[in-house]
Amino acid sequence: MDGSTVLRTAGECARFLHSISDRAWTTVPIPGLDWTVAQVVAHIGECLLWYSTDLVAGDEELSTMDMSVRPESAPADLVATLNSFATVLARVIDGAPPQVRGWHPHGLADASGFAAMACDEMLVHPADAAHGVGRAFVPSQELSHATLRRLFPWAPADTEPWTTLLWANGRADLPGHERQVGWRWHCAPLAEWDGVNPIKRSLT
Repeated sequence: MDGSTVLRTAGECARFLHSISDRAWTTVPIPGLDWTVAQVVAHIGECLLWYSTDLVAGDEELSTMDMSVRPESAPADLVATLNSFATVLARVIDGAPPQVRGWHPHGLADASGFAAMACDEMLVHPADAAHGVGRAFVPSQELSHATLRRLFPWAPADTEPWTTLLWANGRADLPGHERQVGWRWHCAPLAEWDGVNPIKRSLT
């Protein structure tokens, strides 16, 4: 995954968010989360900018600053912020040498790992927002599949990608598979995956 994937995902995310921008985002709670729609969209933007700085900062956590997007901003401005930060991240990703790694709580991610985490934020959280306003968000199967396979290599490969991505993020049930409570990403290079779902590792 690369910068172009981030930008394509941002486009799908932004188009959906614009379609619900007539709602009062600051007063619409999301069932099952402690966030309003405005807060979850602000969170997406924050993540994109954090990922940009984390990749550039290298393998040590950079915790010298506070970075926040104001959720009380107008919906259109929150979407514009998301798009702007997605562009920043895409350019950082595409300019990063192959060997560069950046700190993340789930592991030292390479550029493709940060791209995939950004895509996951921009796919799953719009689904959260959609849940809050009583709508459905269904992104492209291509983006869902690419994100799923990069971050959750243990996920079943014979199920529908979007539902499986929601399952992997603890958002949905998947028949025949255990609910993913306490899920984690594999954001380090795929060659470094040990073949175990991190949930299983944490229980041993």
